[in-house]
This record gives sequence, structure tokens and C-alpha cells, in this order.
Amino acid sequence: MSATIAIVGAGLGGLALARVLHVNGINAVVYEREPSRGARGQGGMLDIHSGQRALREAGLIDQFYAIARGEGQDMRLLEPDGTLLLQEDTPDDAPLERPEVDRVDLRNLLLDSLPEDVVRWGHAFTSADNGVLHFADGSSATYDLLVGADGAQSRVRALLTDARPAHIGQHVVEVGIPDIDRTHPELAAMVGRGNYWVLGNGLSLAAQRNGDGRVRIGLSFYNTAEDWFATSGIPFDDPAAARVRLIELFAGWDSRFTALIAACDETVLPRSISAFPVGLTWPSTPGVTLLGDAAHLMPPVGQGANLALLDGALLGLALVAHPDDFPAAVKEYEREMFERTSAAARMSADMQELLMSPDASRKMLAFFQPG
Repeated sequence: MSATIAIVGAGLGGLALARVLHVNGINAVVYEREPSRGARGQGGMLDIHSGQRALREAGLIDQFYAIARGEGQDMRLLEPDGTLLLQEDTPDDAPLERPEVDRVDLRNLLLDSLPEDVVRWGHAFTSADNGVLHFADGSSATYDLLVGADGAQSRVRALLTDARPAHIGQHVVEVGIPDIDRTHPELAAMVGRGNYWVLGNGLSLAAQRNGDGRVRIGLSFYNTAEDWFATSGIPFDDPAAARVRLIELFAGWDSRFTALIAACDETVLPRSISAFPVGLTWPSTPGVTLLGDAAHLMPPVGQGANLALLDGALLGLALVAHPDDFPAAVKEYEREMFERTSAAARMSADMQELLMSPDASRKMLAFFQPG
């Protein structure tokens, strides 16, 4: 009887692992707590760069290019007083080095590439012992290798380490403008086709064009205490009043930026940002490993989805190379993963420090235009 690989979490990393195993003739089962693929919004656009290797290994690179948006590579960087520091517009024939893709489209691409019975929806993992998984509904399943792909709040992680993500002094309020070209054409022209960043004064506004015509806007507040949302005066249960308070918090910024906030719909989502210290590792343990945010949660500066995709693909390739020796495969994968992701975590921490500095916009300009 063949060994059983159980993957907890149907995010990008877990699905990439399942797909790489599938194309190499190895079966795996993915257990996902959500009741169906459309049960929850999947977030906005992703900037896919190093993760393209994973999609090649998964045999999906052409399908990825078909859904990727090259124009999403466009970028505008401004200061709070409205000064435009940088504008990069992507030529139509530019290579897709860092194209944007809707997370939901990429997830659906991976889901559709797997046999229907691979993902078991409505299975909320609670614990594991002696090769048996236990789920919230009382059911159970056996495994020979358990892979925790269950994100920042991973339950599988406790089998390997006591580490917990720590608050990093950033709070984000996510808002958005639907169908912006039709409803607010002047704001649509200002934001452009890709990413629009305004940085300064311990605040940032990051607007991002989505493939469905919505502009998602992340309002970040830096150097904030862990309980900042409770003391911020933002009434999250009253979207209209929340918008008024958010505009107050951006007092002194150019009126075009506060006009973006005023135009947002009823979606007002608070997110407190946490991360692991750089270089988190654990002793390799036969029968269980982690990937993605479960293994190396970082500040949200464009690395997470790429690292999760790569983790999934490279763990899959290690298992293909050692089909009869899961401990050896896990050890090989973890050695490479720890090295690769700690370098990315250092870079992410440096970028986070830059964003938190008083002259963030000028430092960011120097980052994009060195020398």
C-alpha cells in the first residue's frame, strides 16, 4: 500500500505541492477547513516573480501567463503632498518578469489542475498523533507525512516548534473602490493600471488595480502598539463613520489621496501585521513539515505567495526524488527552505524598516533607482 501524504491547507503552497506530486504520479490529499473554494474572499493581486519556477515545475506556466496581467507591473510612487517621485509604465511587449495576478484566479488554476477528490473541503484540522489526523467534526484520517500549509495561524506548527508570530508595529485597514473606471474615472486615471504607493509620516496608502475592476487600498499605520485598533477611534462596525475617521488620520495629505478613501465602499477590514523573527528553524522531525506562512511568516512586502509556491514545488520535487524515504526528503527540503527563506526574511525585514522610517518615500525611490 502506498504511503499517504496529507496536506493541511488549500492555499497556494499546499496546492502547488499537491500538483507537483500529481504530475509526478504521487498521490496526496489536501484537507481544507473552508466548506468550498468560494467560501471566503482570497485577497487581491499578487506579484509573482520567483514563484514562476513553481508553476513551471507544476506544468502550469502557460496557463499562468494567460491569466497574468503584465500591466500590473506599472508603478507610481508619491509623497503625501502629492509630489510624484516615480512613474513606471510597462510596455505592452515587456516580458512577464513580475506580472500581477488575482490570487483567486491563481488558486483556481491550481485547484482545476487537480483531480476533484484531492481536496477535501470542510475538514478543519485540530490535532495529530501517532499517524492520525483529527478534525473538528470528529472525523479522522491516517497519514505517513503531514505537511502544514495552514498559514500564519497554523495548528500543525505546534508539532514542530513553540514559536508564535509577533506583532511588528504595523496595522493595515483594507478598503476598496469597485468598478472604478465607471464610478470614478478621474481616480482610476490617477491610480493607473498597477500599483500606486504614497509613503510618509508613519503612514502609507497602497492602491492596487485588480483584474475585476476593483481597486484595493491598504492604509498602513506604522510604529503602532499591538492594541492600536482599540485606541484608534476607527468604528469598524460603521463603514461610513470609519471612512470619516480614516480621512482624519490622513490629515495633511493631498486631497486626491483622501478622495480615494472617501470613494470606498462598505468593506473596511482591519489587519494587525505579525511576523516571525528572521531565521526561524526547528529540528527536522520525521513525518511532519511546514511550508509557506506556517513556516516563515514575513512582513507583507511581496514575498509570501512566491515563497509558498516555491516551498510547495521544491518539497514536491524532494519527495519525488526520495519516494521511499520521506524523512530524507523532508530533511533535504527543510535545509534548502531555511536558507532560502531566511534570506528573504532578512530582505523583508529591511524593507519593513524602510517603510517605517520618516522619509520612507525618498528611501523607496533610492531602492527602485539605486546609484
